[in-house]
Amino acid sequence: MGFLGVETSLTGRRWVGPGAEIERLAEAMAQQTALPLPICLTLARRGVAPEEAQSFLEPQLRDLLPDPRGLRDMEKAAHRFLQAVRGRERIAIFADYDVDGGSSAALLIWWLRALGLSATLYVPDRIDEGYGPNEPAMRMLAEGHDLIVCVDCGTLSHDAIAAAQGADVVILDHHLGGETLPPALAVVNPNRQDETGDLAHLCAASVVFLMLVEANRQMRADGAQGPDLMGLLDLVALATVADVAPLVGVNRALVRQGLRVMARRERPGLVALADVARMDSAPRAYHLGFLLGPRVNAGGRIGAADLGARLLACANMPEAIARAERLDQLNTERRDIEAEVRDAALAQAEARGLDAPLVWAAGEGWHPGVVGIVASRLKEATNRPAIVIGFDGNEGKGSGRSVSGVDLGAAIQRLTAEGLLIKGGGHKMAAGLTVDRAQLEPAMARLSELLAKQGAGQAGPADLRLDGMLMPGAATPDLVDLLESAGPFGAGAPAPRHAFPDMAIRFAKRVGASHLKLSFGDASGPVMDAICFGAFDGPLGAALEGHGGARFHLAGRVEINEWGGRRSAQLRLEDAARATG
Repeated sequence: MGFLGVETSLTGRRWVGPGAEIERLAEAMAQQTALPLPICLTLARRGVAPEEAQSFLEPQLRDLLPDPRGLRDMEKAAHRFLQAVRGRERIAIFADYDVDGGSSAALLIWWLRALGLSATLYVPDRIDEGYGPNEPAMRMLAEGHDLIVCVDCGTLSHDAIAAAQGADVVILDHHLGGETLPPALAVVNPNRQDETGDLAHLCAASVVFLMLVEANRQMRADGAQGPDLMGLLDLVALATVADVAPLVGVNRALVRQGLRVMARRERPGLVALADVARMDSAPRAYHLGFLLGPRVNAGGRIGAADLGARLLACANMPEAIARAERLDQLNTERRDIEAEVRDAALAQAEARGLDAPLVWAAGEGWHPGVVGIVASRLKEATNRPAIVIGFDGNEGKGSGRSVSGVDLGAAIQRLTAEGLLIKGGGHKMAAGLTVDRAQLEPAMARLSELLAKQGAGQAGPADLRLDGMLMPGAATPDLVDLLESAGPFGAGAPAPRHAFPDMAIRFAKRVGASHLKLSFGDASGPVMDAICFGAFDGPLGAALEGHGGARFHLAGRVEINEWGGRRSAQLRLEDAARATG
């Protein structure tokens, strides 16, 4: 039976509340810690024991940061990097064109700049060169540099790394490794096949950060002081959230501390980007994932591939403003291109059927810079792994997104090994591929078969998971602040959502093209405000605006609304169901 009896909500979802065991643990935690029951329910769902509650709500990076030397090749990578620094050798940074790659490159550039040094930045063009190191670029960089550091790429680039004759290559990556490693001096990657997997959730920027921690440690051992690292955590936080790394363990602490650093508004590129995105409140994980990340990515998707990385590395405010404005323009263009491809891909996928283990679509001339975003949209709409491919001639470049519990990267690597793909790789939740037109149908059929064995396609529409019930009078700003301290929220750490049962709609008004603003309450208690974005894009808007006096169970996330210097709690409404009885 669904939570509050909701088997099919207005958006077609079943509501699932906390189980009896979670409720029991939460009540025990509330008694032991004197914390309010709503926060205890959230902590219990995350597997936090009562004695760990306080430390979980106040995570300390020093307690959670792993020893960098726990990763293979780390000491060797940091030693060679420092050797280049001390010898003032020529250093090149080869970075991927997404947020993680750009942030990783910017980390190295800022660290080197603190020592009065610089490096050559090289970011490949998505269309002309594709993902990762390529032989011509590596050959060219090796001719003019002593050390090439590949960030967020390189683990599968055997031939390209071999082409860098005359230069040492260090790889700092997190993508799934193959059975053999490329001929680099060092390959630091928590997803190498000979790693334990304990740090598999790190993004590339976190791997770079750990390398800098190790570099500073080696400098201290030699009696020297390394650059400040804590001030670089805004870049690590941005990469972690934008790359959809799970916000658990050290990732959670890195993002928490990084958001504090970002709030100081000291990095010109991020300040300019926040301003152009009209960010008017303290940064949260949401802002990183949905406002800043897409704009940094826009350069690599449809514009100059290195624009995002250069913005993040920029130390000059006027220059940062110009780059941020250009990225904002590109992001608008990207949205228009994405909408066109999304509509075509969805129509094609629907015609093929949305209940298979894999949802996929392929089209002529679909821009390779948006296929990943469109794959995300298909995944969200169907709760299934999705692949979207754009063809140029006989070669198609595609991107995929997966659902929890289904390792897409491993399946893509299997297809590559079987010869069905020209190349491919990635990690559990996201992957890229290149396929010959003649192999498209066999490759997708085989991929669907592999994903089905992992359980893909067995789930129906995604359930709405709720942490419990709240009443308007209990949803105070203090409670919202406490719930936020269980964050940051994102991949692997869903935000707490609550149901407000049997509510009367006091006021409802359409706002803009598709949003709904409303207020609600029970029979005699306080009234609470709510906002539902995109309400009129689905069934919620019409049902709630034309409520006709009916009562509803309302569900969503409570948040702070700041207006005119006043803080109040409001509900970001996500779903509703008619209250019966």
